[in-house]
Amino acid sequence: MTDMTLHTISVMVEDRPGVLTRVAGLFAARGFNIDSLAVGATEQEGISRMTIVVQVDRKPLEQITKQLNKLINVIKILEHDPSETVERELMLVKVRATGEARARVLEFCDVFRVRVADATHDALTVEATGSPDKLNALLELLTDFGIVELARTGRIALTRGNRGIRERSLKAARGTGTEGAAWDGGGV
Repeated sequence: MTDMTLHTISVMVEDRPGVLTRVAGLFAARGFNIDSLAVGATEQEGISRMTIVVQVDRKPLEQITKQLNKLINVIKILEHDPSETVERELMLVKVRATGEARARVLEFCDVFRVRVADATHDALTVEATGSPDKLNALLELLTDFGIVELARTGRIALTRGNRGIRERSLKAARGTGTEGAAWDGGGV
């Protein structure tokens, strides 16, 4: 039986040249395609957070995580439990919109609580932020009008509650044997 599902992983790393290449290279070396990758600054200067979404079995994911831990610039790794995580993406989509179609696109914007970022006589650019499911649902509806252009960020995620990734207990997380496990990083 296979456990091939999407896994969301946060990796805290030192903000240094080449770290992104080394982290992504570990996934590529094993033949895994990264579905989503977002990297950005954190609350601490000199530290970046990578949010990686990958579709992989549980066992290979554990192997990659162990290899990530060996990278000197990796500080901490956390696999997010979907039920305990806030996930968001940003999507900009330019859609054909004239006449009646324009009114319908604007209705969808209202329903999905998204905003129009730009408007021309024959097109609207919609800015949407939300869960991947929300963005997929909106995109499915807008496809009927004719998508001119689409840009979508990678997924970002934070665990619910009042504790940050650095405060999660390594011992407690490993003892559960479930998602939400955190590993301290750092190599030799």
